[in-house]
Amino acid sequence: MRVIKEYDERKKEILDSAERLFNTKGYENCTVNDILKEVSIAKGTFYYYFKSKQEVLDEIVNRYTEVVINRVHEILEDQNISPEEKLLGAFMSMQVHQQVGDSMMEEIHKAENALLHQKVLNQMVEAMTPYLVKIVEEGIQKKVWMCRYPQQYMQIFLASALTLTDDGIFNLDAEDQLKVMAVLISVLEKMLEVPEDSFMNLFMRNQE
Repeated sequence: MRVIKEYDERKKEILDSAERLFNTKGYENCTVNDILKEVSIAKGTFYYYFKSKQEVLDEIVNRYTEVVINRVHEILEDQNISPEEKLLGAFMSMQVHQQVGDSMMEEIHKAENALLHQKVLNQMVEAMTPYLVKIVEEGIQKKVWMCRYPQQYMQIFLASALTLTDDGIFNLDAEDQLKVMAVLISVLEKMLEVPEDSFMNLFMRNQE
């Protein structure tokens, strides 16, 4: 057990240091040697834990999405809320900046961290889709809504929502952000063939 703990602690130390360096220097400008100096380890030790700098980046992205996925899993398993509440709650949990902090998001949005930014968005879509599909299928079974293509619709909605609400891509003021959110909710209602404002009314109640 002690060996496993030491392995996990060392790996976490490398990831923590690499994340700091990626955020300050940018992923492209940071080298494996920079990480070695930061952690004070030999090159062989680094490659014992990671095959490449790319693999380190992938692990860091996993950290961002894991927090969101854990929250969505809790929502999915909650038997005391409706499918509508589950779906809306899952979407609200996807706001990455709430999970990693505003300062971290500022770093991710920098031009030199474009690859990290792209990976966060891509992995969020891939990781979230199966959970949202389960919620949609639950709603179909309970005859809450209809949806012919749950997986494809959720992929389209996720990609659109994450892109349009990302400050690093579209710098919208508060009024435009509300308009975008209203349009996204309207699109969701059409995808699920529910009455207009069904989700909007629920969203507004949750904001009170």
